[in-house]
Amino acid sequence: MYQIQWWKKLVFNLLASVVYYTSIPIPYINGLDFRTVACFAPLVGVMIGGILGLCDALVNYLGMPVVTRSALVVGIWIAITGGLHLDGAMDTADGLAVGNPEKRLEVMADSATGAFGSMAAIALILLKTTALIDIEENRWLVLMATCGWGRWGQQLAIARYPYLKPTGKGALHKQAICSYKDLLPGLLLLFSLSGLVSLLDSKHLFLAFTMILAGSAMASLTGAWFHHKLGGHTGDTYGAVVEWTEALFLCVLTIF
Repeated sequence: MYQIQWWKKLVFNLLASVVYYTSIPIPYINGLDFRTVACFAPLVGVMIGGILGLCDALVNYLGMPVVTRSALVVGIWIAITGGLHLDGAMDTADGLAVGNPEKRLEVMADSATGAFGSMAAIALILLKTTALIDIEENRWLVLMATCGWGRWGQQLAIARYPYLKPTGKGALHKQAICSYKDLLPGLLLLFSLSGLVSLLDSKHLFLAFTMILAGSAMASLTGAWFHHKLGGHTGDTYGAVVEWTEALFLCVLTIF
């Protein structure tokens, strides 16, 4: 009986994460607990990447050219997440554009999008689209790894840096990710995903290693950079970490 209850709680917590982080239509479920959604972020990311990979494979089967296909995938990408992380990246860019550090959080809390937020969104969409155009093989695995590493970067920022707005929407994430031990499940998931690349073809062993190195590096650097600029993190910067980790990870993979 206890084992059944444990699995039921795990499934319900995962569903809560899907509801929180995506716009995927899920029937109303009473009693979902959103306090631990951050713990499942990398898994939700891998699921999002899997959906994107299926969409990419379908339109490729229909004969859609790679440029249009890549742009369509990025558009679906934004739609699945409801623009949640992209909105955070835009607000963060507007805040960092302010010369006075004391007013940055105030500007980030403003729902209106400024010029720098718009430019950040355009840059992210262009980087993701052009990088996908240059990646021809195993795109479905690349998309899964990209979305997974982006959200593991969010977890790392939550665990490593102070949260600047105790009453903000992202405060529950700080309560869920209490130590570095909470990062291990997502890290093991992403290591396993990279290992799948080498299993499909032994010649891709170097690519698998590159995915691990690039993913962990981009996830660490983006979180550290925003902490350097703001002295900590907010819900908006968590979204910015996801977006910039994804974009830079794809850019690195185009080299290999």
